[in-house]
Amino acid sequence: MNEAARQWNAPPGRLELASDEVHVWRASLQAPAMVVQRLRTLLSAEEATKANRFYFERDRNHYIVARGLLRTLLGRYLAVEPETIIFGYNEYGKPEMQFPLIDPRLQFNVSHSHELALFAFSYVRELGVDVEYMRTNIEYDDLARHSFSPNERAVLVGLPPEVKQQAFFNCWTRKEAYIKARGMGLSLNLALFDMSLIPGEPIALLHSREDPREVTRWRFYELAPGPGYAGALAVEGQEWALHCWQWQEW
Repeated sequence: MNEAARQWNAPPGRLELASDEVHVWRASLQAPAMVVQRLRTLLSAEEATKANRFYFERDRNHYIVARGLLRTLLGRYLAVEPETIIFGYNEYGKPEMQFPLIDPRLQFNVSHSHELALFAFSYVRELGVDVEYMRTNIEYDDLARHSFSPNERAVLVGLPPEVKQQAFFNCWTRKEAYIKARGMGLSLNLALFDMSLIPGEPIALLHSREDPREVTRWRFYELAPGPGYAGALAVEGQEWALHCWQWQEW
């Protein structure tokens, strides 16, 4: 399934995540002050300290909402109190749960940009999600020189101006989702693999010079977070169903 997920549904009353499912949630980071205060009480001391480092209140509140909502959703999937969850990090900085430890392991990933956040969940399967607000005040070709593979840059440069912005953010979000799913972040050389990027064409990992088997190891899905945003999901394996939920509690 390569078509974009354009329908964000109301979640079911009873939240269940099957082993062959992936859930992606979309949420606004623009929460009322009362909600921000409540979510702040769920944060760990480390998270609260990080929140306090933000100079602008808007950025601080967005961090609190994103982190607090992650804990809230994990708590619902695991049937535990959100504030009891303990996070750890792998050697590359990707967050993972240290408590509670369950089998099969619940995988999760988070991305936020501007006023939106995406949260992805699955059991056992590694996954990565990315959302980006499509800014217009950047030089796409220049930025692509540092972040895209030679093949991706060649495709981008050859596109007409009216589709270049969408193509750039298609590639950007797909590469981000992939390296987040791999759990390696920017330690994975971005020039080692090629993503599709032309608007309207199927989303896919086209080539991997690191390991050709990567092309069939992962399945990708284009997400449509909302007007002015681009999004992508990368999930290990092929046999799974995607459900997209809209957070509706503010």
